[in-house]
Amino acid sequence: MACVLTGSTLTTQQRLASDRAATARTPYRVTLFLAALTCMAAPAYAFTRWHIGLYPTTLLEVLIVLTVVVFLAESVITSTAIAWRTPFTYPAALLLVAGLVAVAISPDRRGGIGLYRAYLLEPIAFFFVLGAVVRRIEVALLVTGGLAVGGLAVGSANSAVVLGAIRAHSLNLAVAPPVVIYNTPNAVALYLVPLIAVAASLAVHERRTALRLGSGAFAIVAGVSTLLSFSRGGYAALAVVAVTLALSHRWRWWLVGGLAAALVLLIRAPLIGTRLAHELNSTDPNNSLVSRIKLWQATLHMLRDHPVLGTGLSGFARSIGPYRGGVYEEQLIYPHNIILNFWTETGLLGLAAFTWLMIQAIRTALRGWKECLGEWRPLQLGVALAMAAVVVHGLVDVPYWKNDLCLECWTLLGLSWAGLRWGTVESTPSSLLPRQQPA
Repeated sequence: MACVLTGSTLTTQQRLASDRAATARTPYRVTLFLAALTCMAAPAYAFTRWHIGLYPTTLLEVLIVLTVVVFLAESVITSTAIAWRTPFTYPAALLLVAGLVAVAISPDRRGGIGLYRAYLLEPIAFFFVLGAVVRRIEVALLVTGGLAVGGLAVGSANSAVVLGAIRAHSLNLAVAPPVVIYNTPNAVALYLVPLIAVAASLAVHERRTALRLGSGAFAIVAGVSTLLSFSRGGYAALAVVAVTLALSHRWRWWLVGGLAAALVLLIRAPLIGTRLAHELNSTDPNNSLVSRIKLWQATLHMLRDHPVLGTGLSGFARSIGPYRGGVYEEQLIYPHNIILNFWTETGLLGLAAFTWLMIQAIRTALRGWKECLGEWRPLQLGVALAMAAVVVHGLVDVPYWKNDLCLECWTLLGLSWAGLRWGTVESTPSSLLPRQQPA
C-alpha cells in the first residue's frame, strides 16, 4: 500500500536533516537571541522606566527596538527579503490605521502617541520579526521559554507575597490581595493564563518526554500562581482552557470528569471559596462584578456621544468624567471589557480590526493544529487556547492594553504564523520527505 504522508512518517534522521537545512537558511542568529531575551524581559516594563531626553521608555521597549533594528540589519547584510504577507497583515494594518486616527482625536495626544508606539507599532513589528526568524520548532520553543521565564519570575514573586500574608494572617480576601511587580493581582493572571494554555497543550500532546515534563511543571507552578492571584477572570479563563484542552484528547471524558472533581474541590477550598463568595452576593460592596457593570453603563453612556471614533488613545480617563453620574466612582484608565476597551480607544474601526485579528488567530492556529508536522501541532493548539483565554478574561478585564500583554499576544501570533511557514509538509524540502513505497 502507498505510504500516507504524515508528521509521524518522518524518521529521526530526516527530522535532524530538516533541522540542519533550516539552520543553514537562517540568517538571523543575533536577532533570535535578542527576541528570546525580549520575551524574557516582558514583565520588566513595570519597574524599569526612564527617559532619554524627553522620550519616556522602558527596558522592554529598548529590547524590542534593538531586536527590530538588528533584524533589519541582518536582512540587509544577507539580502534576505522580508515576508509581509501573513494571515494577520490586513487586520494589523487596519489596527495601525485605527490607532493613527485615535491619536489624532485623543485629548492627550502625547500620551496617545506613546500608547500607539508601545501597544501597536512595536509589538506588530516584533510579530513580523518572529515570523521571519523562527524557522524550527526548537527556536519557537526557545522564544516561548523566554515568555515562560518572565512568567515564572512574576508568578513566583507574587505567590511569595500572598503566602507571606497568609502566614501573617493579614490576607483580606474581601479586597484585592497583595501584589508585587505588577500593580494589580489580575495582571498576574492576565499574563500567565495564555502561557499556561501553551504549556498545558505541550504537556498533553507533545511526544518528547523531557519537553512534556518541563511544560507540565511550568503549567503547575504558573497555575498555582494564578490561583493565588485570586483573579476571578483568571479562574474563568483557566477553566475554559482546561476543558477545551481536555476535549482535544482521546481520553476527553475521563479528563473532563477529573476537571469537574477538581473544580468542586477548589470551590470548597477555604481561601478560594471565600474569594468567590463575594461575587455571588450582589449586595456585597466588594462585589467587583457589580462595580464592573456600573463602569460599563457609564462607558456605554459616553459612547453614545462618541459612537464611531471613541475617545482616542489615552482618552478614556479624561473623557469618562461627565458620564459618571454617581454610578461609577473608580479611577480607571480603561473600561475593563475587551470590546469596550477597543471601542473607546480606537473606535469602531479598531474594534473591527481586533475582532478580525482574533478570528484569524484562532483559525490560523487551528489550521496549524491540523496541517503542521507533528512537532509543531501542540504549540499551534496552545496558541488557539491562549487566544481563547484572552477573549474570556477580556470580558471583565484589560487583556491587551499593557506592554507585556500586547507583546505576548503578538509573539504567540508570530509563532503560529512561523509554524505555518516552516512546519508544514509543503514547507519541507521534498528531498527530506519520505518517498512513497511501491504497492
